[in-house]
Amino acid sequence: MITRAYVQEEGSGRLGVEGRDLIEGLRILGIAAELFTRKQIARRSLSLDRSTLVAGDLPSVLGALRQQGIEPPPPNDYPKCLGHLMHRRVWPSTVRHLKESLFDGASPPCFAKPASRQKRFTGRVFDTCNDLFHLEGASGSTAIHCSETVNWTSEHRVYVVRSHVVGIGHYAGDPSVLPDKEVVSEAVYCLHQSGEETAGYGLDLGVLDNGRTALVEWNDGFSLGSYGLEANSYAELILARWCELVR
Repeated sequence: MITRAYVQEEGSGRLGVEGRDLIEGLRILGIAAELFTRKQIARRSLSLDRSTLVAGDLPSVLGALRQQGIEPPPPNDYPKCLGHLMHRRVWPSTVRHLKESLFDGASPPCFAKPASRQKRFTGRVFDTCNDLFHLEGASGSTAIHCSETVNWTSEHRVYVVRSHVVGIGHYAGDPSVLPDKEVVSEAVYCLHQSGEETAGYGLDLGVLDNGRTALVEWNDGFSLGSYGLEANSYAELILARWCELVR
């Protein structure tokens, strides 16, 4: 049972939107929160145990888990059970192979992003050799996900706590173009039946220019953007996933 929480500040006691929402949601749930900095996690100066929630950016949350001897789960951006909802080809590759294809000039443009949580570069469309500077600092062996390019009309994040949708937030494109409700239900059901779900997660779904609702990516339920989700629902999601990780 979680009895206290540490919420990461951005500096000088300032909080981002997610931090403010989380503290408000925790207050509603009767859990007191204190602020912390990433430096405190790096120095292991916080007293952590299984009854304490740690919420913040990805390096801080992963550091807090490892401090308690918990190895974070591997990312699962494209769950196997949702492959039929991709509506585009997705394949594993490396930075080296991506560069070779760009130099070759015969391959069509593709979207590429890092496959690990260490974001060596920001996911984007790579079209020509002129785009190579976006890969600066990433080694040739860096694992990446590549996918065919598609046109998104809108993108939304579906928030799920213990297999129940608790909210949907818009984050890109036309906010009036919503994902198909039947596809949302199907995706949540498939994740539950397959065992690939977690206690709390965000499911990014977009509407393509042909009207189809497709999976953008799956997001684990920690260090998750709130995109206008109600504070109490956001806190419940973060808590559900944290409790699952530390149990």
